Amino acid sequence: MQMDTPQHTPPLSKEHIRTLPAFQNLSPDRILVIQTLEQCKAIQAELASIQIFGFDTESKPTFKVGEKSTGPHLIQLATPKQAYLFQVSAEILAFLKPILENEQQLKVGFGLKNDAHIFRSKGIQPNAMIDLSKSFASFGYRSQVGTQTAIALLFQRYFAKSKKVSTSNWSVKNLSPQQINYAAADAYAALLSFEQLYQQQLLTTQLLQQIRRILEGLADKA
Repeated sequence: MQMDTPQHTPPLSKEHIRTLPAFQNLSPDRILVIQTLEQCKAIQAELASIQIFGFDTESKPTFKVGEKSTGPHLIQLATPKQAYLFQVSAEILAFLKPILENEQQLKVGFGLKNDAHIFRSKGIQPNAMIDLSKSFASFGYRSQVGTQTAIALLFQRYFAKSKKVSTSNWSVKNLSPQQINYAAADAYAALLSFEQLYQQQLLTTQLLQQIRRILEGLADKA
């Protein structure tokens, strides 16, 4: 997927974005839903070998004033060829803790500040989490950018975001095909966005320095 040259143009309208060709998500056979510790252990070595993950989480929404979320109920990791959807339990969260805390495995995504706060409340100190939300100044965007706008800017593609799916119950035992596709797409799109921003040197200087320190640390250990 090729990226268009950045231009200082007015913010893209929702109407314009919807006219773009559809974003191509990973095919269903490349999306793995993980519900048990046994499934986790089967891919443990595979996950350990991955340097950069697209990252996102989903939680059952709260609708009452003062109601606290019990999420995340789903944690998504994506590579260029695979998405891993972890349905969170105490043992699966414990399995993921070393990955989330690993200073030499990048986790890239959009709007990760709240995710980091939630993980810390659960005794996990997330490291190497790269929030891409403010990396679009070269396109004329000074405020935060979400996945849909990022994909439109970088790839001229329409990344559909269904409110019905995003506000669905993510704590159910069996996720629907729509939920699975939505969750995988979020993490996969984050990874693609990061790759383009990094390759084109469009990330902020601070993020580039942080990423290079991590990548250089990995090279030193190789």
